Amino acid sequence: MTPFLLYLLRASLYLAIFYAFYLLVMRRTSLFRFNRIALLAGTVVCHLLPLLPLRTVILPESIPVSVGTLEMVGEPAGASSAPFPWIPVLYAAGVAAIVLLSLLSIVRTRRIIRSGTTQPLDGCRLTLVDRDIPSFSWGRHIVMSRSDHEKYPVILAHEQQHVQKRHSLDVLLMTAVAALHWFNPLVWIARAELKLLHEYEADEGLIRKGIDATSYQLLLVRKAVGEQRFSLANGFNHAKLKQRITMMHKKPSPARVRFAYAAVLPVLAATMFVCNPVRARILPSSADNASVIEAPVSEAIIGETTVGQIPPDGDSVPYANLEIKPTFNGNEAGEFAKWVNANLKYPAEAKADGIQGRVMVQFKICTDGVVRDVKVLRGVSEALDAEAVRVISASPKWEPGLVDGKPVNVTYMFPIVFKLRGDDAPTTTMTVGDNDNPGKISIRYTGTNAAPLVYLDGKKYEGELNYLDPSTIESMEVLKDQAAIDKYGEEAKNGVILITSKK
Repeated sequence: MTPFLLYLLRASLYLAIFYAFYLLVMRRTSLFRFNRIALLAGTVVCHLLPLLPLRTVILPESIPVSVGTLEMVGEPAGASSAPFPWIPVLYAAGVAAIVLLSLLSIVRTRRIIRSGTTQPLDGCRLTLVDRDIPSFSWGRHIVMSRSDHEKYPVILAHEQQHVQKRHSLDVLLMTAVAALHWFNPLVWIARAELKLLHEYEADEGLIRKGIDATSYQLLLVRKAVGEQRFSLANGFNHAKLKQRITMMHKKPSPARVRFAYAAVLPVLAATMFVCNPVRARILPSSADNASVIEAPVSEAIIGETTVGQIPPDGDSVPYANLEIKPTFNGNEAGEFAKWVNANLKYPAEAKADGIQGRVMVQFKICTDGVVRDVKVLRGVSEALDAEAVRVISASPKWEPGLVDGKPVNVTYMFPIVFKLRGDDAPTTTMTVGDNDNPGKISIRYTGTNAAPLVYLDGKKYEGELNYLDPSTIESMEVLKDQAAIDKYGEEAKNGVILITSKK
């Protein structure tokens, strides 16, 4: 799914929460103007919330880590092709349909305006048509039948309220929102509620100007059911008309009700954090073609002295207690990682045997800036361990760390990942299904001669994969590196293939 569609889904979720709150809490209040502004402002805010980069973790600059790779290469019976993008196409079709209908509505409106006689009137333009049509306003245009204009001047006053309050701009905004979120029913409900607020606001404006409420309500009923059916008005059940009349009789809501909107803020905030999981990003660096890749440096610092103490020569200060950190070529750690990467050489015997792994090295940056006491805390093989010690020991001088303005010893733990790539990397291929099965799946594991673990429906699978029927497999998932070890132990260091059968 494209980032734009993901953005729309988040915005649509926020809109659904906000509109649901309005319908449940604020819909029956008489704060017409305030509710109208709140609906419009909330709609805009709900489209801005997904753009906030919450809970994003930026890792310090490092040389990219090269890890063992599990590749699943499918071999379907028919010719392979990219799946048709049904979701984007369906969404675009919905947007196009809404836009087309809106354009047709505008064209019909313009035709009606052109068919009548237009004249300026108090900052707007009044168009009178000879046929009987419902009165409406659009932009600064008011359109009425000539008979309504002569018999019911209050209708003109009502439409002038819409023009003065610029209700057409609200409709344009909500139409655009409805086009973008056509799949969200609450958006359409909110659009209808906003139009109803426009009627409430226009009715309220007329009554405040001294229009008799009773005669105005009778006119509304006449225009809704027709003069010939006026005698049946007692049984009339037009929902929106009843709401308008009810709101005219409703007591004004207290101003403090406005603060109820604050109740939706914690819900939106919680939803934002749920929709914005922690994301890690490694800043780019060079060395894309190196066969030996460095992991992020300074994973831990060893030492037991307290803040402000200057230990005697031979002791180390905790990294966090340093006033000034040790620097290598002007950089705390990143430059050293690049230097190690440039000077590290893959031992020929380890490359020939396909040996690779992570060597954890500890060293001390002394008060004179020289690297000493290099040792391996966790090794892989004699050749790789020796190469790690060699390159660290050959390090140029650092600028030592300072406490109270005096140089101190600082101890680093530095991980080095040896990883074969390209033609040097050993490869293991596993096949699900036999060679005669046109739907077989080949799994190519690059990075070691050892095969990964296989779990079938949550249980360790000891058999041969080619005995499995690919048509019975629901899904396949790959775990690698530390994620595999954390879940399945050290025996999963070469990765894990998780297979789920169809139920």
